[in-house]
Amino acid sequence: MTTQRFSRREALISTAAAGLASRVAVGGTAAPPPASAWSSRKRSSLVRGVRMAWYETGSGDPIVFLHGNPTSSYLWRKVIPHVAGLGRCIAPDLVGMGDSAKLVPSSDAAYSFKAHSEYLYGLLDALGVDKNVILVVHDWGSGLGFEWARMDPARVRGIAYMEAILRPTGPVDMGETQGGYFDMLRSAKGEELVLQKNMFVDQMLIGGLKYYLTDEDMAEYRRPYLEPGEGRRPTLTWPRELPLNGKPEVNDRIVQEYTQWLAGSQIPKLFVHAVPGAIFRDPAMLALARSLPNQREVTVYGGHFVQEVSGDAIGRALADWIPSLKA
Repeated sequence: MTTQRFSRREALISTAAAGLASRVAVGGTAAPPPASAWSSRKRSSLVRGVRMAWYETGSGDPIVFLHGNPTSSYLWRKVIPHVAGLGRCIAPDLVGMGDSAKLVPSSDAAYSFKAHSEYLYGLLDALGVDKNVILVVHDWGSGLGFEWARMDPARVRGIAYMEAILRPTGPVDMGETQGGYFDMLRSAKGEELVLQKNMFVDQMLIGGLKYYLTDEDMAEYRRPYLEPGEGRRPTLTWPRELPLNGKPEVNDRIVQEYTQWLAGSQIPKLFVHAVPGAIFRDPAMLALARSLPNQREVTVYGGHFVQEVSGDAIGRALADWIPSLKA
C-alpha cells in the first residue's frame, strides 16, 4: 500500500467520523441512537460473569449464526426469517460486540480468539446447544464455529459458511493488505485508525455498503462503538488475530488444524460463494474451499459482507439445503 493511497483512505475515515459526530453531538457528548427492533428482541445471560446477548426465534434443533468483525447478530436479520420454521435459530453477539458487554479491563489479550471462544462456547453450553447443530458462519465467526465443530464433530449436523477464514497449505496472495494494511493495523497507527476514527465500522463496513444500508442499519452497526476508545477494541483486535506469515502462532495452529479437519470431514457443508467477494477472490483460497468433501456450492452476489447485499438469496439457499440434512 502506498502512502498516497493510505492518505486517501484516512481522509475518508476522517470525513465519515466528522459527519457522524456532527449528527450525534448533543451538548458536547454523543447521544446514542435508540436500539433497533432487532436489538429489543434479544435475550441475555451471564457467561463467566459477563453479559452475553443473543437473538433467538423458532424451535427444534439449533441453527447457530455466528458473525465476525465488526458486525453483530444484526448481520443475519435478512437470512434468519427464511429458516425460522426449520429449527431453533440462535444468533449470538460476540463479547464486546453488539449488545454483549464490553470487557474490563480491555486489551488485545482480553479480546483474543481464545477469549472470544471461551465466552461464545460458554454461551452455547448455557443454551443447551449440544446436538444436531447446524452452523452458519462468516468472517471470524467461521473460525470460532469451525473450531467448535472440530472439538466435538458428533454434535454437528451441517456447516454453512461464507467469506470464511481457512488456511491453505501454500502461500496466499493477500495483495497490498499483507505488506501494508494489516501490518499498519498491528502497529500503533491501528489505535488511531480504529479506536479513535472507528475505521472498521465507518469505512470497511458502512462505507462499502452505503447504498444497501438504511439509516437505521447504519445506526445499529455504529451503536456499540459510538464512543472513541477501548469500547472499539474488539474491532481492532480481530485483524491483529488474523494469522499472517505464521503470526500469531497460536491462531495459525488453530486455523491450520480446523482446516485440515474440514478437509477430511464428511459433515455436510454449504459453501456460499460470494462474487466478487473478498477472501475467495484468491484462487488458492477458492480451490481450497471447493476441495472440501460432502459439499454443495451456491453463488450469490456481494462483497465480504454479503448478507447485506444478498441476505434473501442466502436464506433461500439455506432453506433448500437444511431439509436435505439427516438429523
